[in-house]
Amino acid sequence: MDNRQAMGSWLSGPRAAAEDAGVDFGYRGEQLGLPEEGPGSIARPGRRIGALVVDWALCMLIAYGLVTDGYSQATGNWALGILLVMSILTVGTIGSTPGKRLFGLRVVSERGGRLGVLRVALRSLLVCLAVPALIWDRDGRGLHDRLSGAVQVRI
Repeated sequence: MDNRQAMGSWLSGPRAAAEDAGVDFGYRGEQLGLPEEGPGSIARPGRRIGALVVDWALCMLIAYGLVTDGYSQATGNWALGILLVMSILTVGTIGSTPGKRLFGLRVVSERGGRLGVLRVALRSLLVCLAVPALIWDRDGRGLHDRLSGAVQVRI
C-alpha cells in the first residue's frame, strides 16, 4: 500500500476502509427489517434536520409572540420548554410533530406501531438535551431514538 492509499483510507474514515476490505454493512434499517427506500424506510438526516428547524422556528414564534415581550434569552428558554411539550403531545398522539409531518416523517416503535407515553417523554427530553441527538448509529438513528426504542421513518 502506498502512502496515498493509506492517507485516503485515513481521511475517509473507518467505514470506508472496512468497505474497501470487503465488509458489507447493508443499507440503513436492514437490521430493523425496514425497506431500503420508500414509505417505512429510515428517514434521511436532511429531512430530520429540516423537520427540527421547522419545529424550533414554530416554538420560537410561539414563545416570542405569546410568552415573552420581545426577543431575549428567556425566549429561547421558553421555546425549549414549548418544544418539549409539543413533542410529547404530538409524537405521543399522532406520531409526528408539525415539522415531521411537513417533511413526511413519523416516529414509530422499533417493533412497529406507536410509542408509549413514557418512551415518548424520554425521547423528547433527550432531544431537548441535544447531545444524544448528535450521536448516530450505522442505521442513522440518534442515541435518543435508540434509548427510547424508536425509529423515524418516511410516511
